[in-house]
Amino acid sequence: MTWSEMQPLLTQGTYDTLYMVLWSTLVTVLGGLPIGILLVLTDKGGLLQNQPLNKVLGVIVNIGRSLPFIILLIFLIPVTTAVVGTFIGPTAMIVPLAIGAIPFFARLVETAVREVDHGLIEAVESMGGGITTLVGKVLLPQALPSLVAGVTTTVITLVGYSAMAGAVGGEGLGSKAITYGFQRFETGFMVATVVVLIVLVTVVQLIGDGVVRLLARRGRTA
Repeated sequence: MTWSEMQPLLTQGTYDTLYMVLWSTLVTVLGGLPIGILLVLTDKGGLLQNQPLNKVLGVIVNIGRSLPFIILLIFLIPVTTAVVGTFIGPTAMIVPLAIGAIPFFARLVETAVREVDHGLIEAVESMGGGITTLVGKVLLPQALPSLVAGVTTTVITLVGYSAMAGAVGGEGLGSKAITYGFQRFETGFMVATVVVLIVLVTVVQLIGDGVVRLLARRGRTA
C-alpha cells in the first residue's frame, strides 16, 4: 500500500478517533467528577457523611473498573442501540467509551480531592460554608492540577479504548488497523497506524503536563 493510499485512511481514522475520544471525555468528566466528589463527601468524617451511599458508589465504581473494556463493549450493545439507534460507528462508541471511563476517572477525582489540605476544609466548615462553597471555592480549585492530570490520563486511556472499539465496528484508527493492516497483511499500514496513535498520546501528555505545570506555578505565586 502506497502513502497516497494510506493517507486518506489514516486521516479519516484519526478524525473518527478524535471525535470519539473528545466527546466521551466530555461525558466522562461530567459523570465522573460529581461521583468522585461524592465518594469523598459521603465518606466517614465527610460533610455529607453517608456510609451506605458511599459503599454503594464504591461498589459501582469498582465493578465498572474491573470489567475488561472489550467485554463491556459487547455487554452494552443493547444499551448503545437504545441510546443511539445503532451500535456501529463512532457516535455509537461514545456510549461504551464514556461508561467504561467514568468509574476510572471517578477514582482519580477522589484521589485528587483527598489530597486537598484538610485544614482548608475545616476552615470553611468553621465559617459556616456549605457544600457549594466547599466544593466550588476549596476542593475544585485546590485539586485542579491533579484533576487536569487525571483528565490527561483518562484521555490517553480512552485513546486505547477507542482502538479496541474498532474490533466491533467503532471505526477510528483501531478499525483501520484491523481492516487494512491485519486482515490484508499490510504491515506498513499497521506500523503507520501505531505511529499515529503514539503521536496522539504524546501530544495529549505534553499538553496535559504543560497545563499542570502552569496551574502549579500559579498556585505557588497566588
